Amino acid sequence: MPNFKWMVQRPSRILAFGFGSGLSPMAPGTAGTLWAWAIFLIAQHFLSMNSALWAIGAGALLGCWICGLVSEELGKKDFGGIVWDEMIAFWLVLIFIMPASIWMQSWAFGLFRFFDAVKPGPIGWIDRYFKKQEDDKAQSSFSQMLWRGFGIMIDDVAAAILTLFGLALTQIAIAHLA
Repeated sequence: MPNFKWMVQRPSRILAFGFGSGLSPMAPGTAGTLWAWAIFLIAQHFLSMNSALWAIGAGALLGCWICGLVSEELGKKDFGGIVWDEMIAFWLVLIFIMPASIWMQSWAFGLFRFFDAVKPGPIGWIDRYFKKQEDDKAQSSFSQMLWRGFGIMIDDVAAAILTLFGLALTQIAIAHLA
């Protein structure tokens, strides 16, 4: 099992494990998402919307590599401690809803964690598709490693999209009640 000493040996591991949040013994995805939320709240004071979007985009591309690489090092398809995917996806949610009240941010957090954990509908289909792809491959090439990383990232992006859809429906419902 990965530990702090193992994680800090490589920058890719530090990022993949969300600066240590993925080492949480309980609910590492939730810990990574909470850490992403905290980082976003601080970063929004220093980055413009454009800079934040570029950082998220670069982080998503980088994530395909680091999630695939660290997954391969661990010999696991989508190890729970790899939380960079949750972090990027939740930053994507936050960039589109901010500024928002703490209640709306909390609702976004809850919806995202629900969609990421339960994997309903299209999220589950995506997750199963990429895990099946992994079953069909014995040895990993560089392109297969990137594809594995993409598979790790994309179901969380789908969870982010469904979260944004759920937040939009919430806003519509609130507007009709007012």
